Amino acid sequence: MTPTSYRNDASHPERYGRVAQFIHWATAILVLAAFLYGPGGSESRVYASSRDFDRHLHETLGSCVFALVIIRVAWRLVDRRPAPAPVARWMGMAAKAVQGLLYLFLFAVPLTAIAGAWLEGHPLAWLGGIEIASPFAPSHDLGATLAWLHGWLGDAILWTAGLHAVAALYHQIV
Repeated sequence: MTPTSYRNDASHPERYGRVAQFIHWATAILVLAAFLYGPGGSESRVYASSRDFDRHLHETLGSCVFALVIIRVAWRLVDRRPAPAPVARWMGMAAKAVQGLLYLFLFAVPLTAIAGAWLEGHPLAWLGGIEIASPFAPSHDLGATLAWLHGWLGDAILWTAGLHAVAALYHQIV
């Protein structure tokens, strides 16, 4: 079977379904919003009372991203996906690598944030005054390292998503 005939095979739809598309775009919007509302900076800056709203919004959005990525993975297990477009081998490998990185980041960014905050002795705080206290004994240095890693991963996911977007535009236009 040639890549073209495989692409149009009845067992593979031509496009992702509406649910998969919704999850994709909701994830992208939530990641961007969480990035924009991230208070960033030192621990004293992040946890300053003047930054409570932004931090609570950031943590709420990040928790939504985490929940959505779990739903996304579950949906991938039951959804029919389109066959990959016929492209040069290196492009297919690059696409798989970027997709893998994005999934890694979608799990790692919220997990490092939650673990970092808890290990630094801060609760996970959402809008509406909901707080989830740390189930761990404080380990401030480890928490600070995870908080730093969270910031680095947050930047990395945006750069990777940007690369993904550029590649998608390239394939749509070229």
